[in-house]
Amino acid sequence: MKLNTIKPAEGAKQERRRVGRGIGSGLGKTAGRGHKGQKSRTGGFHKVGFEGGQMPIQRRLPKRGFVSLTKDDTARVRTSELLVVEADVIDLLALKQAKVVPASVRSVKVYLSGDVTRAINVQGLLLSKGARAAVEAAGGKIVE
Repeated sequence: MKLNTIKPAEGAKQERRRVGRGIGSGLGKTAGRGHKGQKSRTGGFHKVGFEGGQMPIQRRLPKRGFVSLTKDDTARVRTSELLVVEADVIDLLALKQAKVVPASVRSVKVYLSGDVTRAINVQGLLLSKGARAAVEAAGGKIVE
């Protein structure tokens, strides 16, 4: 191979499209802009999202979006974090006092992460299937 013989693969380089250069170019006369209308004119521009005067979709949809408004009210707690609490019955108040969850939280969901080494009594908390099985396997009780 010599440097003076290297060239791009067949079809890799294309000529740039020259519009408005006569009938033979295929893009003469209106130069691919069609007939009449705002987009055919020089400077015919409208802003992004403009729908011809119709109320645009970004203004029709609600401003708050599609995000849960109660997401911040629920805290997620690992099963290993329940062992930190020294109370007899672990409920929302006990978790707040032990500083496991913030004071602003309204509900708690416990999920399986880590081992449950002692029997614990859980009251008024949401538990995942795995967390429920781990608490019951350790000899604990769950009160809804």
